[in-house]
Amino acid sequence: MTPPISRAPVAASAPKAAKGPGAAPPPATASAPAAPASAPRDESNPSAEPPPPAVVSGAGQRIYERSRPLLLQVRTLLKTQDSQSSVGSGFLVTREGHLVTNYHVISQYALQPKRHRLVYATIDGKQGALQLLAFDVVHDLALLKAVDPAPLAGRGTVNLAPEADALARGARIFSLGNPLDVGFAVAEGTYNGQVERSFLPTLFFGGSLSPGMSGGPALDEHGRLVGVNVATRRDGEQVSFLVPAAPVRKLLARGRAAAPIIEPAYPEITRQLLEHETDLSDRFIAQSWRNAGHARYAIPVPQELYMRCWGHGSPQAVRGLQFERSDCEMDSRVFINGALRTGYITVRHEAYDGSKLGALRFAERYSASFQNEFMGANDPARTAPRCVERNVDRKGLPLRAVICVRAYKKLEGLHDLSVLVATLDGTQIGVQGRLDALGVSFANAQRLAQHYLDGYAWIAPKTGSR
Repeated sequence: MTPPISRAPVAASAPKAAKGPGAAPPPATASAPAAPASAPRDESNPSAEPPPPAVVSGAGQRIYERSRPLLLQVRTLLKTQDSQSSVGSGFLVTREGHLVTNYHVISQYALQPKRHRLVYATIDGKQGALQLLAFDVVHDLALLKAVDPAPLAGRGTVNLAPEADALARGARIFSLGNPLDVGFAVAEGTYNGQVERSFLPTLFFGGSLSPGMSGGPALDEHGRLVGVNVATRRDGEQVSFLVPAAPVRKLLARGRAAAPIIEPAYPEITRQLLEHETDLSDRFIAQSWRNAGHARYAIPVPQELYMRCWGHGSPQAVRGLQFERSDCEMDSRVFINGALRTGYITVRHEAYDGSKLGALRFAERYSASFQNEFMGANDPARTAPRCVERNVDRKGLPLRAVICVRAYKKLEGLHDLSVLVATLDGTQIGVQGRLDALGVSFANAQRLAQHYLDGYAWIAPKTGSR
């Protein structure tokens, strides 16, 4: 089964040692993009010549040379140590020293400003302190400003492409940044339009992004901003993602004259997430459920307007039990910190056929599957779940439903919802389903739970014991 899209941010963070026996190694990242700089010499063979640099087109070379003064590396440093805990890229957008990067590049500072500080480094070796003025956590953007803009004076700015001047699919675009903290580089690729079925507008870049390039600009052949580097697919090649220029324009307009953020940004993150979850909940509930194709039950399967659904089943009975499963997930998820992503919905169901088992063994395995579901636990970000379990009558169709809510500890008013449902009428057949909505208000959690329960119904009248 092809996996659903899972975007991996491309900010470079300090490596963490694996803990405990059997700890997994760090995840693989995409290969480094083509860069005009020479590759390092092989120190084990001093006489060996370094391999030639990757080929970049004449247009790419012109874009890189023209844009070099506008590029910066953005570093998050621990105040108690002059060592970096995260690095990304950024670019100048005003002559007063404003620059744009990704929120996830500076998230550690945004959440713990008393423990961290922000600095920039230019391609010609200039360095200076940065202030955080504003961010857009939903679109993963941040607006910074140099504390002393004098070293950045005269460099110019990256101009945004006009909104009416749309690129054609297949147009060449050029992503710039500092991959893997080895030096500034340009990655040449193609513009492939917006990612299909994405709740948040996201551009598909047919090129390679690597850790450290987050927050760098992606430019058209005129050197105008098309998007901002944000993520890459770790299970694919030449599949990367950009934040469109439109949210950059809005962020600059509202944050240009803002006072620096010097306190933990949880209240502002919460405000933005509540706006996002309201839009998400309203649009999700406004959709009708699709037909799952089951002969006996109407099962709530979401439309694929901004979800991808994948199905699979047992090729043959496993210990006498056959099943078919559907998993529907959103690929748009909001990054809060390295351990927390929220603001999305998933829906799945499993249809069981135990006609080869007999009623007793089917009931045992069907019940065990229902009880085996994990509904969450107390963790640093969320409380332990509070659950209610009860029987529900859906116009004669008996259901067993468990509804759990977990509250966010530092994002007041936001919750994770889990709804688990099982049909109870069959002795040898049944369906179990689950909806999870992460980062929603309590009121919308109630609405989403009811909407999901309302999606279950009879397809045909009950016949026999099946």
